[in-house]
Amino acid sequence: MSDIRIDPADFRRVLGHFPTGVTVIATHHEGRAVGLAVGSFFSVSLDPPLVGFCVGHSSTSWSTIEAAGHFVVNVLADSQTDISGVFAGKSEDKFAGVDWTPGPGHGSPRIAGSLAHIDCSLEATHLAGDHTIVIGRVHALDVSDDAVGPLLFFKGGYGAFQQLG
Repeated sequence: MSDIRIDPADFRRVLGHFPTGVTVIATHHEGRAVGLAVGSFFSVSLDPPLVGFCVGHSSTSWSTIEAAGHFVVNVLADSQTDISGVFAGKSEDKFAGVDWTPGPGHGSPRIAGSLAHIDCSLEATHLAGDHTIVIGRVHALDVSDDAVGPLLFFKGGYGAFQQLG
């Protein structure tokens, strides 16, 4: 197969037409809470219970999460645009001013107000282009508030889900 060159701007524009939920992947390791915003979160398997996400090689938070070997997926609620912005940034202490509680087991940070929490141990990683595909084994999970909707990312901006009917 020949090398086909896809313009990165076109790639981002076209795939931006697929809405994604917004999550914060977080851990507590060596006395420090660390996290990053992720839009490429997905279910992998029911048996065993596995989830996955993709993280860019340029991430400054991933190495700490990987070293910890455990993390929580915070599924952000539609009111948490500000939280997403903080964790998408490069701040040294992204948890400054963020209300959170330790999750069961490893104590990974469960962000207050998140729609759901999924506590995991690191199962596997796979290199894929400029990202790493991360697989986590689920050990605990819950929905915090059935009455709120998820934060969505679509065409370069945030939005909320409006259920029809």
